[in-house]
Amino acid sequence: MRKLIVTEFLTLDGVMEDPAPPPGYPSPEISQYKFDELFSSEALLLGRITYQGFAAYWQTATGTGVFGQRMNQLPKYVATTTLEKLEWNATKLEGDVVKAVHALKNTEGGNILTYGSGIFAQTLLKHGLVDELRLMVYPLILGRGKRFFTGESKITLQLATSRNLGSGVMLLVYEPEQTYHSSKSANSKSE
Repeated sequence: MRKLIVTEFLTLDGVMEDPAPPPGYPSPEISQYKFDELFSSEALLLGRITYQGFAAYWQTATGTGVFGQRMNQLPKYVATTTLEKLEWNATKLEGDVVKAVHALKNTEGGNILTYGSGIFAQTLLKHGLVDELRLMVYPLILGRGKRFFTGESKITLQLATSRNLGSGVMLLVYEPEQTYHSSKSANSKSE
């Protein structure tokens, strides 16, 4: 089964409204991490709004080097009920989105990466489809804005790893509790 990874930029108060890192927080560690994250994935799974924003930018972006080439080459799967025609090497998820993502995870291939896609990512989490949740937490408190965690359902996660990415930005990697315990058991058996 393919691994589904959701990656999000958040402020300390959980706001995810802007999908780009806030200005003033660049670091070589962040750039390298995002590069490695993209290149360890074999497909993108996006919500409609993120797909439209990414497609508009990446198809015409210049000077993005191998990162841009990889972004443009990867197959994309899009959750949408309103778009009929997709470009940018994208395929529309048909029918029930939860069943479609489950079926996608059961295909051959490597990691599937979901950038942003707030409401869609929340649906993926709620239905137990996320294998790894990567939160890049910026040292900002905005006080208002669209929050990633809405409190509609309880989801138990375990911290798998954490890392300082420089400029006060922390990477927190979580796994669903059952996945976390399974991976710990498998690791202890092999040691």
